[in-house]
Amino acid sequence: MCPQYRTGRRAAGAVAALTGVALLAGCGTGGELRSAGQAPAAIGPARLWPELPPASAAPYDYGEGETAHIPGITVPGGDVHRLDPVAVVQAGLNARPDRSSGTAALPAETVRRINACRTAPAACPVLKPYYRDLTGDGRDEMVLGIQLAGRQLSVRVYMPEPSGLTRIMSTSDAVISVELAGRDLIMRAPSAITGYEYRTAWSWDDRQRAMLPTQDEILRMTPRADPGRRHTASARPSERPSAQPTTGASPAPRTAAPSAAVTAERR
Repeated sequence: MCPQYRTGRRAAGAVAALTGVALLAGCGTGGELRSAGQAPAAIGPARLWPELPPASAAPYDYGEGETAHIPGITVPGGDVHRLDPVAVVQAGLNARPDRSSGTAALPAETVRRINACRTAPAACPVLKPYYRDLTGDGRDEMVLGIQLAGRQLSVRVYMPEPSGLTRIMSTSDAVISVELAGRDLIMRAPSAITGYEYRTAWSWDDRQRAMLPTQDEILRMTPRADPGRRHTASARPSERPSAQPTTGASPAPRTAAPSAAVTAERR
């Protein structure tokens, strides 16, 4: 049974002594302290080949930071829900990007099909739009997908501004899926390594005024259960075809890791 302590100046020394004994004995606690073992020594990063000069230019062009004002498009009340997605894409064909990278360019056959969307809607490569506030300004952006040859997809994000409409993201890849998670747009793409995939999170960067690939990783794919089996044995990872780069585009570097994503929902 735990001791009861009296208060007062004369009992202060006894209370302190008894308190120390009680704590050591674990009195009044639901358990006792246990050591987790010796902590490993912290090891700082070691720079390799410090004599090498730093690179001054990126070796790949991933479309990051590329924006463009879309000519001829006004946004009534700043509401992108009221825009015609096909008209936006068609007007964007004449947009001049802020950089001369050319990643926003589309193949000639895709351009022909976009221009024929009114007369041949069944062959129109422009997918239905999705809407989400990706910039945090309280207004939705428009997320559009354009189907390309080889099961590739061009993903573009458009932001309403007082001056009109600005494309704040444009990239193409052979995708497994495109998802929205909070204010991130996440693209999953197959890897050349069987059973693995690339996952890239694009996020708004207020300084650059564009969507940037802020998190990028290669992940082992989750095995899919075989519906023909009644037991819960692990299935082999699903196999995906290797990503084929868009004509004229360079492969993208892969760097860090995003958090789990939630499937996009159209508002």
